[in-house]
Amino acid sequence: MPAKSPSKPRKTAMKSGRSRTASSGAPRAAKPKLLSGGNPQIPKGEGDAPVQAFIEAMPEWKRDIGRRIDEIIVRTVPGVRKAVKWNTPFFGVGEVGYFTAFHCFDKYVKVTFFRGTSLEPLPPGASKVKDVRYYDIYEGKFDEAQFASWIRQAAALPGVVS
Repeated sequence: MPAKSPSKPRKTAMKSGRSRTASSGAPRAAKPKLLSGGNPQIPKGEGDAPVQAFIEAMPEWKRDIGRRIDEIIVRTVPGVRKAVKWNTPFFGVGEVGYFTAFHCFDKYVKVTFFRGTSLEPLPPGASKVKDVRYYDIYEGKFDEAQFASWIRQAAALPGVVS
């Protein structure tokens, strides 16, 4: 008869409303719920912090894409305005409005350009919404130079107010 393997410590469920603490003793935020396609459910908020929380909650390889998207936008658009609305990071310029956002799907990250029909070359994904175009980023297939060009162009256009 095979030897019994040592038992693993049991994980205990936490009661709602209670959080574990980090080694420093400070409360640790609960891990965000992933919605369909792996899109993180993040509370809405203005600024960099909610966008970074969204990116860190993105699953697997999509997290790296989210970081790269954010880095390119910050480098290309100094003083970019950030927010999370409807579980989606938005990027804009001042009070003019937002020019882009992105969202996780099962096999790709979808970037939305709100005035995408004004970009050259046209981002490849068509939309039923006038002026909107999409760029779907699949694992290992991110054209960063083209993306930076679209970001530069999009930030110079009037944004959308949400």
